[in-house]
Amino acid sequence: MAAARPAPAPPHRPVGTATRGTTNPNRLRRMDRWITATHAAALRRAADPVAVDLGYGAAPWTAVELLDRLRRVRADARVVGVEIDPARVAAAVPYERDGLAFAHGGFEVPLAAGRRPLIIRAANVLRQYDEDSVAAVWARLCARLAPDGLLVEGTCDEIGRRHVWVALGPEGPRTVTFATRLGSLGAPSDLAERLPKALIHRNVPGEPVHAFLRDFDRAWAAAAPYASLGARQRWIRSVSSLAGDWPVADGVRRWRQGEVTVRWEAVAPRG
Repeated sequence: MAAARPAPAPPHRPVGTATRGTTNPNRLRRMDRWITATHAAALRRAADPVAVDLGYGAAPWTAVELLDRLRRVRADARVVGVEIDPARVAAAVPYERDGLAFAHGGFEVPLAAGRRPLIIRAANVLRQYDEDSVAAVWARLCARLAPDGLLVEGTCDEIGRRHVWVALGPEGPRTVTFATRLGSLGAPSDLAERLPKALIHRNVPGEPVHAFLRDFDRAWAAAAPYASLGARQRWIRSVSSLAGDWPVADGVRRWRQGEVTVRWEAVAPRG
């Protein structure tokens, strides 16, 4: 099947500003793994299984990898990499192949007329924006989703060891996922530096996300005896304890991957 061709570049200026463009192969593997596991049913039943890698950066590695991972679930899945910097789009075009295309654009998500993506992944895009801008960007991107679509927006470190992302549907934010390479973790609060823009300035006393990370650290400390069985067992025990007081939205199968997902309303900023 031919690649999903984006619409021609609009005559107006794309919405947004260029990011630093930092990228690395395999950087978003944890996020991709979560998307393919939790959104597999929607991907399989979608009439138009197209995903957008929004702001893929100076090299197209993450878009290429997203297509490969989605196609393990849906063989005809397609990915459009969208970048606001036209030079980055030009550099990515040689990597186009069946199911993979690149387009110049921003938060308007320039797909062909009438096409609405099943998945929009925006990793490390909003980091440079003001916190007050986040809600409007989320609303704009959610409005572009297919009815059962998913927006995943978050932040990770340069080599993908630590991620935190928000998952949103057309109606708005649903969950927050914390994911890490367990062997590199000192304490769960190490993930605080990777909180997405909507939460990173709220990691202060009195805010729910601060209380969540505080309680997570306490559960991690209480689970120290399990460290002799490995970091994975300590993590599982910590999350299991945490789930008694916080609305954890996943189970042991995801915890074993070094993840935990909580409902958005439990950690959302006050006010």
